[in-house]
Amino acid sequence: MSIPSSKKITRILRAELDKLATLSWIWLTLMGTFILNVVLTAAFTSVGLQGEAGKQNILSIGLASIGYLQAGFIILGILAACSEYTGGQIRTTLATIPWRGVQLSMKHLALAMITVPVAFFIAASGVLYTFMMMRDTAVGMKTDSMIKALAGAAGYLTLTTLLSAAIGTLLKRTTPAIVLLLGYYFIISPLLRNFLPSIKNYLPDMAGSYMYMPPAPDEIKVLTPMQGTGISMVWTLILIIAAIVFYRKRDA
Repeated sequence: MSIPSSKKITRILRAELDKLATLSWIWLTLMGTFILNVVLTAAFTSVGLQGEAGKQNILSIGLASIGYLQAGFIILGILAACSEYTGGQIRTTLATIPWRGVQLSMKHLALAMITVPVAFFIAASGVLYTFMMMRDTAVGMKTDSMIKALAGAAGYLTLTTLLSAAIGTLLKRTTPAIVLLLGYYFIISPLLRNFLPSIKNYLPDMAGSYMYMPPAPDEIKVLTPMQGTGISMVWTLILIIAAIVFYRKRDA
C-alpha cells in the first residue's frame, strides 16, 4: 500500500483532532481531573502550611498531586483509543483511511496536541495555588526551576496518556485496559519498588517522576530529568510501535 501524501496526512491529523474534540467523555475526564487537582492541591498546601516556616518547597507541594492525577490521564488515553471500538466506528475509519499505521500515528499525535496544553495548565494551576497560599512561609521559588518542573510534569502526563492509548489500542476494550493500567500504576508498581528496588528507576512511572519532582535529600542513585525523560519515552515508543504493528496485522 502506498504512503499517503503530506496533504493527506494533514487531513488525517485534522480528522483525528475533530474526532477527539467531539468525544464528550474526554472533556468530562479532563474537567474531573482538574477538579481533583484543585482538591488535592488544597489539601497538600494545607498540610504544608502546618509545617515549619522556611523549609517548605513550593514546587514539591504544588506538584505532589501529579501521582494521583495521572489516573485521569490514563483514562483519557484509553478512552481516546477505545472509543471507536465501542460502537464499531473503527470499521468506518479504516474504510475511509486505509493507511492504518499512519492513521494510528496521527491519532497519537492528535492526542498529544490536546494533552500537552491541558496537562501544563493543570500542573501550573496547582503550583500557582500553592505559591499564592505559601509565598510568605515557603522556600523561594526560581522562575527557571518552575518552568522546567512544569514542562516536566506536562511531559510526563502526556507520555502517560500516549502509553495508555497504546495499551488501549492493543486491548481494544476500555474496562480491561483501565483495570490493567490503574492496577499497575497504583498497586503493582509500588510493590515492585519495595521488593525490587534495583529496578524501580527503570519503571515508566518512577522514571517519569524525575521529570518534574526534585529527589529527596537522602535518596541515592537518582536519575536526572533527562534520563527520566529518556526512559519514559522509550517505554512509550515501544508500546506505540507494538500497537501500530498489531493494529496493521489484525482485523478491526
